[in-house]
Amino acid sequence: MTQNRNVHIIGAATSFGQPKLGVDLGPDAIRHAGIVKTLSELGMSITDRGNVSCETDGIASQYVNRKESNLLNYNAVKSFNTSLAAEVDDAVASGAFPLILGGDHSLAIGSLAGISKHYDNLGVIWYDAHGDLNDSRTSPTGNIHGMPLGISCGFGDQDLVNLYNEGQKIKPENVVLIGVRDLDEGEKKYIKENGILTFTMMDIRVKGIKAVVGEAISHLSERCDGIHLSLDVDGLDPLETPGTGTPVPGGLSLSETQLAMQVLNVSGQITSMDLVEVNPLLDNKNMTAEKAVEIAAWLFGKKQL
Repeated sequence: MTQNRNVHIIGAATSFGQPKLGVDLGPDAIRHAGIVKTLSELGMSITDRGNVSCETDGIASQYVNRKESNLLNYNAVKSFNTSLAAEVDDAVASGAFPLILGGDHSLAIGSLAGISKHYDNLGVIWYDAHGDLNDSRTSPTGNIHGMPLGISCGFGDQDLVNLYNEGQKIKPENVVLIGVRDLDEGEKKYIKENGILTFTMMDIRVKGIKAVVGEAISHLSERCDGIHLSLDVDGLDPLETPGTGTPVPGGLSLSETQLAMQVLNVSGQITSMDLVEVNPLLDNKNMTAEKAVEIAAWLFGKKQL
């Protein structure tokens, strides 16, 4: 089972990494769907630290702020993630399991910056339809929520790479991608050049999700002293999670994801988690937030019997 039962919930109410309104409401939508009650009933000791705040007034009131002509809302992303990193760092230092609720996936720049301080070789499972391995040159949009994994690996804008503490936060060989099915050409090149263990949806259909997650855990546990799970709800099929900004058909089912979380729980290897890209303005009766709560519940030990 997941070893640390002292869970600190941290709301990362950011929409700066992408252009669609509403994803900053994701943390409160997940709370409204019952995350605290659900995890408490599973025996977790829950501390809700509220939503991270930072000085962003005037920085990104409009979707125009740029750096290198292709990093949108750059200053706001940098400021927000610096504040988030400090909050996550404090949670880990206190002995807690940080559960970061998003918010767009650019928040992983900050969460990984705060968490990685406490590990020599942090592993990352990136459960997502996308690789998020772009930089300003390879990104077709300039949206920084498509770049956080690359930045955390030391690739891209060096101010973001060095955010909160100097240098890359994770090594590419300590990353496993699960569920990807929409990769840009630059990301495909980066994956191949760096030997990142990647399970596309086709791989999952052939192997099965239980085997894939087992391989991921085996790969990372041999080399890592902690494993962070960064789960984007668009890793699931849009029929399951309609309330997200970049849906891609052909994704994982809820039952597959429940099984994946069960395997991770049994491993006892997961030390922190991002749960991101819930956008209630795009949702149907908060069902995506409810699915997010269900996913977290299975990571923390929920069973059907």
